[in-house]
Amino acid sequence: MHFGERIRELRESQGLLQRQLAANLEIDTPMFSKIERGERRAKREQVLLLAVLLDTNVNDLLTLWLADQVYELVKDEEDAKEALKMVLNTVKKK
Repeated sequence: MHFGERIRELRESQGLLQRQLAANLEIDTPMFSKIERGERRAKREQVLLLAVLLDTNVNDLLTLWLADQVYELVKDEEDAKEALKMVLNTVKKK
């Protein structure tokens, strides 16, 4: 599941409108719609606020958000899997 899909799922399950969340994030509704569709990336601060507004685990949202960012960076790279394995090994060491 992608970040935008999760946001939409949470928003709809709580009966909230895009414009309500957009107003809380101080962005316009079309921008919020693009975030839900994965056409725009939310800022980290927006992710943190969305976790509060949607009453969900901040770490879960941050993980999805970060995974989407990493994917966008490596999706067209031929050696993406090998690079990600190297990163994973480096992260495990810390």
